[in-house]
Amino acid sequence: MQTNDRLRRLKFRAWHRGTREADYMIGCFFDRYHTGWSEAEIDLFERMVEEDDVDIMAWALGTQSVPAEYAGPMMDAMIRLDYVDIPR
Repeated sequence: MQTNDRLRRLKFRAWHRGTREADYMIGCFFDRYHTGWSEAEIDLFERMVEEDDVDIMAWALGTQSVPAEYAGPMMDAMIRLDYVDIPR
């Protein structure tokens, strides 16, 4: 699958999680960072968005330990939560 197709699919998946909170956390993260991702990082995000929202949010909020397969720079950026932009 071409990178642009993958990114379009991932953007949809990131913004359609099931709860508004997860949409903003995961969708805003995707919007902020995806343009600089390597193929390996796209692969990692693709796997991560298949996890349950409550787990992804718990990892980002620090209420659960981040699994070894997701630990690293991408999750470090997600934990900062400086990318969430909630419209008013």
